[in-house]
Amino acid sequence: MKQLKQFGWVYYLTDHTNLDLHKTGKWMYFFNDGIFVSKLCEDAVRNHIVVESKHTDGEEGVACFYLNYDDIDAHKRTINFFLDNNLIRRTKAGKLYDISFKFDDQTRAGEYGDAFHSDIKLSKFINLSSGEWIL
Repeated sequence: MKQLKQFGWVYYLTDHTNLDLHKTGKWMYFFNDGIFVSKLCEDAVRNHIVVESKHTDGEEGVACFYLNYDDIDAHKRTINFFLDNNLIRRTKAGKLYDISFKFDDQTRAGEYGDAFHSDIKLSKFINLSSGEWIL
């Protein structure tokens, strides 16, 4: 695994990437503890959850965990990683928030905020109320 810092990001990379330019996307985690998220991103790559991760270089920001959208096993590994590390917020009633997977093509097209819509959401994989797998 390699670690690289540039342009305000810290990258964690493997030598073996299978990411396809137009299939790649990420599950994101918004953080306010730079030390915690650094360990998370490193662990995700070191333990073969994802082949690449990155986070903004600071005490708060976003971490991205990359995979190809059609790699169901990678989605399962990443979602389990998020659940195991308590990275998905819950509502007051205890229901998981329906977080979204974002394609890199959407990022490159400038889709943020209200302009961003995802067809791949946590609810396609997990029952948000029970936390049980659907797939």
